[in-house]
Amino acid sequence: MIPRANSVNMRPTCISNGVGVVSRGKWLAILAAAVLAGCSSFGATGPSSKDIRKASGRTVEGSLVKVIDLDQVTMQRIGETDRQIPFSEAFGDVPISETIIGRGDMLTVEIWESPPAVLLGTATRIGPASALTMPSATSNKLSVPSLLVESDGTIPVPFAGNIMAAGRTPVQVSRAIRAQLIGKAHDPQVIVGLAQNNNTAVSVFGDVKVNGRVPLSPRGERILEVIAGAGGVDDRVDKAVIQLSRGGRVASLPLTRLINEPSENIRLQPNDVVTALTKTLSFMALGASGRNEEIEFEATGISLAQALGRMGGLREDRANVRGVYVFRLEKPALVGVTPGDGTRLTNEGLVPVIYRVDMSQADTLFRAQKFAVRDHDVIYVSSAPMSDLQRFVGLLSSLVFPVIGLTQAIP
Repeated sequence: MIPRANSVNMRPTCISNGVGVVSRGKWLAILAAAVLAGCSSFGATGPSSKDIRKASGRTVEGSLVKVIDLDQVTMQRIGETDRQIPFSEAFGDVPISETIIGRGDMLTVEIWESPPAVLLGTATRIGPASALTMPSATSNKLSVPSLLVESDGTIPVPFAGNIMAAGRTPVQVSRAIRAQLIGKAHDPQVIVGLAQNNNTAVSVFGDVKVNGRVPLSPRGERILEVIAGAGGVDDRVDKAVIQLSRGGRVASLPLTRLINEPSENIRLQPNDVVTALTKTLSFMALGASGRNEEIEFEATGISLAQALGRMGGLREDRANVRGVYVFRLEKPALVGVTPGDGTRLTNEGLVPVIYRVDMSQADTLFRAQKFAVRDHDVIYVSSAPMSDLQRFVGLLSSLVFPVIGLTQAIP
């Protein structure tokens, strides 16, 4: 009689999972499928922290990428070289100055002669036959409604001749005219006024209702007054930046700062150029954060801490708390590069920089409150190393348990 085969020897080795029995061969097939599926389907939101650390040896537009830790030394260097200079410091708030007549200005002249009038004693008409510019002498008064300051700086005054006006104040011009009339008129009195100010003016451009020249009055207009005179900005106040150019120097401040800090609303000087710029500022949020999109912010700016909050923070299930990065093109001075030292720069003369932020350190949160995010920055949160393993285990479970159930159902 042929003995019955030993069931242990005749059956393939099996593994019990507490629910059913799966053969070792099936386990190997499941694991192989899981590995292949993981290799082909595991996605990523961007480079890993390891890849970013290696980026310091790569180039962008011919310039080497620099990876810099956002530590106290870096924050101090940024604070020293990237500080926004206020108008009160860059230009100062100059006191009200005297009105100086310039070439091209229009003046008014009025001459009175005390009785008994010798020169202006009769009602006559003097000068050209223009109804607008013709001076008139009635009783003991002569009025010249508009006199153009010629290119040589003089104005023609009846009975007084050509009087130098450019570079003088209206009071000084009136004294010069009176000096020429003494001996011709009895105790003459002269008043000179500025009818049209074409030299003491500022230029207003940009995103305002009316672009053009705005004359300055003797009381001295400030920046907000001139912007209001131009009709105000075209967009929301919190999006506007005011740029002031004077004597080759240029500085910019958010409009809201001029409104909230009266010391920055300085008086303007002749030939100043005021430019209102309203544009949408934004940064790009990528990686293991709550939001992956372009996020706008105000012209007043935001800090890295605020930006992370608007991104929805770091995802607890995926984010690498030590792997937050800020990508930007930086000015050479901010990274210790001086012109002519041989460092290769981008086409715009900038250095590609990746700031590495370790959010696991408590003091980093204080630095994040002071680190300013700029327009076009990219903030990337890398995935934690264990997140890939967790996703692999999740995928493995999703593949294994359906197969186990299937093997139990099939005899």
